[in-house]
Amino acid sequence: MGYRFDFNVITPAALHVLADGMLISLKITAVAIAFGIVWGTLLAMMRLSRLKPLQWFALSYITLLRSVPLVMVLLWFFLIVPQLLQSVFHLSGAADLRMISALIAFSLFEAAYYAEIIRAGINSVARGQFNAASALGLNFVQAMRLIILPQAFRNMIPLLLTQAIVLFQDTSLVYVSALADFFGRAYIIGERDGRLIELLLLAGAVYFVICFGISLLVKQCRKRGVA
Repeated sequence: MGYRFDFNVITPAALHVLADGMLISLKITAVAIAFGIVWGTLLAMMRLSRLKPLQWFALSYITLLRSVPLVMVLLWFFLIVPQLLQSVFHLSGAADLRMISALIAFSLFEAAYYAEIIRAGINSVARGQFNAASALGLNFVQAMRLIILPQAFRNMIPLLLTQAIVLFQDTSLVYVSALADFFGRAYIIGERDGRLIELLLLAGAVYFVICFGISLLVKQCRKRGVA
């Protein structure tokens, strides 16, 4: 006999648990995007700086983080960050630092990717804008903040949204930190109730709807000439 689907396992109680997991996924995504863009912008400016030490630091950071799998970075921070925070702030060994570890790992990892996107966005701005800023007597930081970055970010919106989609999908990897996000909770409920296929189909459908919705937004941005 073939497999018989039974979606009755998706009860209000199960949906409540899944909603809590989704909040974790969205929190990680939001924090990683915000920090990643800020730190990534600084890294991009370092790479474009004339100071060799700053160029070397930014290039080394970006190359390292982009050369290792995200799951490995999550494991590094899951093993290192809790011990570091406990020793520095004298926290109790029972303190749950899994979420903090995941937030730090995702934020630092995503910054490396955002840095390259932002650097490309800055390079897309016409060279004459740099010359105009210099003629106005603006230094490098002022030119970036007032003239270059506003134009660059307008060009980068589709790429930033695309990276956000990838980031949201990658949040499912927090299972290595023993942290139950949306996908992790769907897997746990399905395995517990013997209906893993149904719960994974539901999780896949939710991921598809969210990511497809953002991809439509990216297309709209391109049609309106944002990029």
